[in-house]
Amino acid sequence: MNIFKHEFKMNFKSTIIWSLSIAVLIFVFMSLFSTIAADADLMNEAIAQMPEELLMAFGMNNVDFASVLGYVSFIFLFCQVCLAIQASNYGISLVSVEEREMTADFLLAKPIARNKILTNKLLAVITNLTITNVVVWISSFVFLNMFRDGREYETKTLVMILLTIVLFQLFFLSVGVVLSLLMKRVRSVTPLSMALAFGMFVVNAFSGMLGDSKLELITPFKHFDPNYISANAAYDTPLVLISVSVILISIVGSYMLYQRRNIHTAV
Repeated sequence: MNIFKHEFKMNFKSTIIWSLSIAVLIFVFMSLFSTIAADADLMNEAIAQMPEELLMAFGMNNVDFASVLGYVSFIFLFCQVCLAIQASNYGISLVSVEEREMTADFLLAKPIARNKILTNKLLAVITNLTITNVVVWISSFVFLNMFRDGREYETKTLVMILLTIVLFQLFFLSVGVVLSLLMKRVRSVTPLSMALAFGMFVVNAFSGMLGDSKLELITPFKHFDPNYISANAAYDTPLVLISVSVILISIVGSYMLYQRRNIHTAV
């Protein structure tokens, strides 16, 4: 029984949909760049009239819309929301789908250890997420160079922004798995994945509005803030390490919880 192949095929259609959707999102935003950049002064003046708290909530403070990377860092926040929902959805459904469909007992009756089952499942969805990651990379470079209107940008900084996708996806994937295993039964995946993704986004917004550095410790939207990377050409290392720690703890915790989990049977 090839668990990896089954899990990969089960999520492949949604992976294509998510990947193409994000690619279209990048295309639409980048196609507007030349128009926005031409009126950047007016745009900046209009934004300057908005409350600082509101700008910080939506990652628009200190954004230079005439700059390629400034504009990319702005639209990347919307890509992050999509990536968060996708990864959360895969994480929460990873184990719960068999329990919800009452097929978990059939799977666990096979001569294969639970740790191996979970490992194959994780590797499969990570492969699915990697496909989306590759599409985002290709779309970003292709559409950016197509619509940058001859403006220069620092390739290294763009690469640094795109490199954050891997850890960002793993954060929501691993936390999603733990959440599903902590619950007695997951009846619907979508509301939970939306709550996790948008919940972290809202925390990020409030941390900007309130200026509360403690809230920054919670959300990966702040750990991998594209505006910070674009402005400093560097990562906020302490915050990145928090995300790495959460990922490692969540993965280890997932194996421990899955090993001890009581599985509901179809009988």
